[in-house]
Amino acid sequence: MLGYRNKNAVRANALNRWRVRAALRSLDPSLDRSVLVCSGGSRHATVPEAVLLARYATAERGFTGTVRLDERSRSTWQNIENVIPLVEDVDQIKIVSNPLHALKGRLYLHRLRPDLGERLVRAADYRPGEALPLTPFFAVYGLRDLVRLRRNRAAALRAR
Repeated sequence: MLGYRNKNAVRANALNRWRVRAALRSLDPSLDRSVLVCSGGSRHATVPEAVLLARYATAERGFTGTVRLDERSRSTWQNIENVIPLVEDVDQIKIVSNPLHALKGRLYLHRLRPDLGERLVRAADYRPGEALPLTPFFAVYGLRDLVRLRRNRAAALRAR
């Protein structure tokens, strides 16, 4: 689960709480065990986003399974890079965020570790109509990032 800027050091913000709920509904109850990986450092607060995500999942949403944390990441690339050691032993990987941000994370994982990219499965982080007022913001923000990612990839290919 990818965190989002959380200026409050006491409680996860609304977007991070939504991401926790999406992550928890993405868990497959038919599996013997699930691992919840929370990722995100802190730029503005004293408590990393990963800690706030984990705290909300366990204390407020009742998750009792294994939780692993990446408390250092400050970008999506770092989120994916830093969680690789935390997910190498799992059979399925679900990246949870808003849909375009999760797509970006999946692309990064495929680029960094194609073998782990093969273990990716879709999360339940999209429900039609959910977070409807925020959808245009997420679309513009996410598409801008994907265009930038594509430009960077094209530049790298030209440099070869």
